[in-house]
Amino acid sequence: MPLLLLLGIVAACGSGGDSSAGTTATDVMSIADIQGSGTSSPLIDQDVIVEGIVSGDFQEGDNDHGRNLGGFYLQGASDDDPATSDGVFVYDGNAPATDVEPGDRVRVTGKVQEYYGETQVVASGVTVIGQGTVLPAPVYLPLSTTSNSDGELIVDLEPYEGMLVTFPQALTVSQLRNLERYGEILLSQGGRQYAYTNSNVPDVSGYAAHLDKIAGRRIYLDDGLRTNNAGAPLSIRNGDEVRDLTGVLRYSRGSGDSGTEAYRLMPTATPRFAVVNPRPGAPEVAGSLRIATFNLNNYFSTVDSGQNVCGPARNAVCRGADSEEELSRQLAKIATALRMMDAHVVAMIELENNDDTSLESIADALNAAIGELRYDFIRTGIIGQQAIKVGLIFQPSHVSPAGEFAVLDSGVDARFDDSRHRPVLAQSFNTAVGAHRFTIVVNHLKSKGSGCASAGDPDVGDGQEDCSATRTLGAAAMIDWIDTDPTGAGNDNVIVIGDFNTHTMGDPLARFEAAGYINLAEAHIGTSAYSFEFEGQFGALDHAMATPEFAQKVVDVMEWRINADEARVHDYNLEFGRDASIFNASSPHRVSDHDPLIIGVDF
Repeated sequence: MPLLLLLGIVAACGSGGDSSAGTTATDVMSIADIQGSGTSSPLIDQDVIVEGIVSGDFQEGDNDHGRNLGGFYLQGASDDDPATSDGVFVYDGNAPATDVEPGDRVRVTGKVQEYYGETQVVASGVTVIGQGTVLPAPVYLPLSTTSNSDGELIVDLEPYEGMLVTFPQALTVSQLRNLERYGEILLSQGGRQYAYTNSNVPDVSGYAAHLDKIAGRRIYLDDGLRTNNAGAPLSIRNGDEVRDLTGVLRYSRGSGDSGTEAYRLMPTATPRFAVVNPRPGAPEVAGSLRIATFNLNNYFSTVDSGQNVCGPARNAVCRGADSEEELSRQLAKIATALRMMDAHVVAMIELENNDDTSLESIADALNAAIGELRYDFIRTGIIGQQAIKVGLIFQPSHVSPAGEFAVLDSGVDARFDDSRHRPVLAQSFNTAVGAHRFTIVVNHLKSKGSGCASAGDPDVGDGQEDCSATRTLGAAAMIDWIDTDPTGAGNDNVIVIGDFNTHTMGDPLARFEAAGYINLAEAHIGTSAYSFEFEGQFGALDHAMATPEFAQKVVDVMEWRINADEARVHDYNLEFGRDASIFNASSPHRVSDHDPLIIGVDF
């Protein structure tokens, strides 16, 4: 069974070459000679005759419909040279004259070409001349690395390009970003791969070594199709494992000309995934008071119609749902997650920055899902000038606001650049039992994904990515502002919570720790804490930093694994022709791209 039928996933690829004049072949040439020992064939544009056994059938328009790469993989006898591959892809177009099957011995005439770095024979003739057997060559990771044409580090599998191979080791699912649309899964040997600064202090040479180490342990699994959204239940999660993976190895960008240029295994036997990371149910967090931070991945009550009408100035992109149907799906899933979370105070990240319509709609949907008016929200109105803001919902039966909220922005402290950070929201609460007072400070610091070079803060290559100094300066401003007791709470029970866009050992969190704050996830979970996946690396971006007075009251900390390990097919979107029936509003999984962080407290 092809990977498509097993998972309901798809891939894109390309093949081809021209028939320009070259040398005319008269003798059968070995595949090893065509491949050569370098990164490209020494025989480009030359006509060749080659014989071998079909190891993988990916023809377009033939009798089987499982694969459609426009050709097949051919493997010859080994030349006993570990530097040269004994396999090659034969491109025979969209309407092949000869339908081949695995095990066929064939003679191919054609021209040698390179397509996105993969050596191919563009066939002008294919003849079946017998039968044979190909045994897969075992490949063990890690291996040395090389750079692709984009300068990215990848594992060096050039000696196996085009060959039938098997990976006997357990490989861990590490990224599902292109699972639904392109049938692509990133696998890694040695378990889950973590971001460098999740457990290491920022360092240029250390980060470079880290990138080389993880690249040598990675391989893409690709289903060998050029069809979008095949559509079937997609239950695989990051952290699950597959062993004895067997298929042919190609070098390509996978999704047309836009994917990562790397080696990809096209399975010839059904992959069998082991559920190592099962989906969690409702979170069980100890403590009489539960506080959570929840990044909503851009919840906008305004539908994105393609017009820039969001934000305080009504000139910003509306980042959320593209239709009323998508908005309804998104809101229903958010309500499900919040209902199951049952936290008494929830810091909301990435809300549309409007007159509280976005936050009110969440509270209304949540109360409707519960069947009672259990949640209220802090009415801040517009905060700052960005399209998104932070917010707070709470259960009045457990806590009540103590005084007014306070906001940190550039007007309060110029070090806090609110053109990059979202303004910070602080609110004090009293508990219903015992009237214990605490202050929650909600932040969303500048992301790693867009540059700050204009502010003299580029990515310096130490593992913290863009804007690290900007985030660190914002953290310093936050610490000093909190010291002024902005809400007038008059107590030291403070928890700073939200999306710091900083991994555990990053400079902004180090600044908090130097000021005496305790990282609750690090203290209770350790360096394996993570809330987000990016490029196959996992790390904690969502944190709770507590004063010692508050930290001693914390009895439990949980990262609820409902988002970072899930494929995007489970979210509310209907893009790229997705089958709408896949969506499950009663499941919290992939409600966002960040995992919620839940803190259990006993006063």
